[in-house]
Amino acid sequence: MQQHDVAQAERTKPAATAADAAGDAAADEAGGRRRGAAFALLASVQFVLVLAMSVLNVVLPDIQREFGLDRAELALLGASYPMSFSGLLLLGGRLSDLYGTRRVFLLGTLVFGVSSALAGVSTGLWMLLAARFVQGAGAALAVPAAMALVRSVHPEPARYARAMAVWGGLAASGGTAGMLLSGVVASWNSWRWAFAVPVAVAVVTLAAAPRLVPEGAPPRGGRLDVLGAVLVTSGIALLGYGLVEAPERGWTSPVALGTLLGGGALLAGFVVTEARVEQPLLPPAFPASPRRAVALLAVFLGAAGITTIFFMLALYFQEVRGYSALRTSAAFLPFGLTLVVSGGSVGRLVQRFGPRVVLVTGLALAGLGLAALGRIGTGTPYVGAVLVGLVLFPAGTALVFGGSTVSVTTDVPQDRAGLAGAVVNTALEAGPAVGLAVLVTLAAGRTAGLESAGTGSASALTSGYGFAFTVAAVAFAAAAVCAFFLLRPRSPGNTA
Repeated sequence: MQQHDVAQAERTKPAATAADAAGDAAADEAGGRRRGAAFALLASVQFVLVLAMSVLNVVLPDIQREFGLDRAELALLGASYPMSFSGLLLLGGRLSDLYGTRRVFLLGTLVFGVSSALAGVSTGLWMLLAARFVQGAGAALAVPAAMALVRSVHPEPARYARAMAVWGGLAASGGTAGMLLSGVVASWNSWRWAFAVPVAVAVVTLAAAPRLVPEGAPPRGGRLDVLGAVLVTSGIALLGYGLVEAPERGWTSPVALGTLLGGGALLAGFVVTEARVEQPLLPPAFPASPRRAVALLAVFLGAAGITTIFFMLALYFQEVRGYSALRTSAAFLPFGLTLVVSGGSVGRLVQRFGPRVVLVTGLALAGLGLAALGRIGTGTPYVGAVLVGLVLFPAGTALVFGGSTVSVTTDVPQDRAGLAGAVVNTALEAGPAVGLAVLVTLAAGRTAGLESAGTGSASALTSGYGFAFTVAAVAFAAAAVCAFFLLRPRSPGNTA
């Protein structure tokens, strides 16, 4: 009898093992779908938070007419979201690390969604300004936390690196989508509809995230560097405002010079403070490593290049070539399509060739695209230097953001994941503010010099834009050389 039972058990064992294997496979498949849905949700939030920055670009003239704004008020409105976003990112990253990643992510998304709705129903400039400022604050809370949660969704190093490569391209895609949406809204309906997409995404995220997104790293508590937060937030805000005002008022005007010097002094105080406090908002060693420094420089340049192309080419298309708002948005379609195609492959490229090769190649391609745009003239056909630049630059930028994001975030400890997200996005936000201000000043100087020499205004304006694009191309080439020599693999165990 005992032998019969043993034999029966042996016969049923393979069937039971097969059933267990099938169950494990089904569980793995379900887990994979859940991880994919969680990553898609987090990515959509990152995408929309960046989209919100550029979604008013083309409709600003409509807002100016409705509210009767002067140029200074219009510039302040354009800068309100980026100033609060960039100024509060480090604080958002620190809060995420200290008090719970998913909790801070949901709080930031809630603030972003409510303020987006208020912006859409604004009755005047100050209500819209306040809503945009709070919208940027919500984004500053949500973005570092969302980036940190990707590690909880994909804890395996290979999957995480690939996810981060894809994540790096979301910023460029979001900015481009905001530009296209802005043009469509300007031609189709009221500018207020530009806030419909941010509100919808916030609602869906708040409903789905508690079920799909894991908790992330548990809250670990600790002291918040309040002085550092005040210094960096106010310093970035002042510096950003000064950079917005300087091209319009002049770099030596009291307003521009005072805010620039004040912002610089506050940021210098932040650096000194971070070197002395026990639990700094930004540990000095984190951005100081050559690997991270060159990757953050690449993010800075990529963001500056995108903003410069959107700003200058939008003006070129409308003021020199006579394009409508809708046709201007359509002219950027190749840019957006190239970003989508390139962004879809950057994860595989990083896995195969490593972030260094991908980053150097991306900087070189983006530089070539800017060099092509540097050749534009008043009669340059769209299918020529312009189209070449609008394809090469985004192809290179997708590689730049993917390779840089992997370089900054790989092997970062879990308790600094929010910090890593904040630092990457701070570089992303500093690029448009600083880079665009410098390049606009160079373009304006070139234009003024040519006009004083008797060149027609359209030719002088176009030449100024071309000069700025060429200078940017040189900066990208120099960054590619730096990345080639400095972006080395880290030594084992180094997680600084």
